[in-house]
Amino acid sequence: MADTPVIPNNTEEAAGKQVALQRIYIKDCSFESPRAPAVFATPVNPDVKVNMRSDTNKLGDDNFEVVLTITIEAQAESRSIFLVEVHQAGLFNIRGFNDQETAAVLGSYCPNILFPYAREAVSDLVQKGGMPTLLLQPVNFDAVYMQSIEQAAAQRGDAAIPA
Repeated sequence: MADTPVIPNNTEEAAGKQVALQRIYIKDCSFESPRAPAVFATPVNPDVKVNMRSDTNKLGDDNFEVVLTITIEAQAESRSIFLVEVHQAGLFNIRGFNDQETAAVLGSYCPNILFPYAREAVSDLVQKGGMPTLLLQPVNFDAVYMQSIEQAAAQRGDAAIPA
């Protein structure tokens, strides 16, 4: 998975490369249960849809804010049971990487760091909303990042996909 940082080819190259986590925080979160308390009266088997994305904001020379947004909607009989959204953010200092490597760190490594915090926040919000426990499965952010690179290349009509 993306738990391992990019390993440079030699010691000189490694000396200048650094990814430092400065802070992790919830930027925004919400929980809605529009049918409560009636939803608690009958058992339901909801259809749960999960949507995930990450956004990056460059804050300064080597400082970046990465925001992992997770939105989950549970519906039964085409009616909303609950809607939860969490914007889990982190401040990262990233230096010594070229543009392509920095993009990979921001698109894969950083969301991988943020995901466990977002998963916990989602679980807590759903449980505090009186709903059954919701546990998000692990995500392979390396594969998600590579898929986004491939889609972008296909939209541009590029034949070669960066490795």
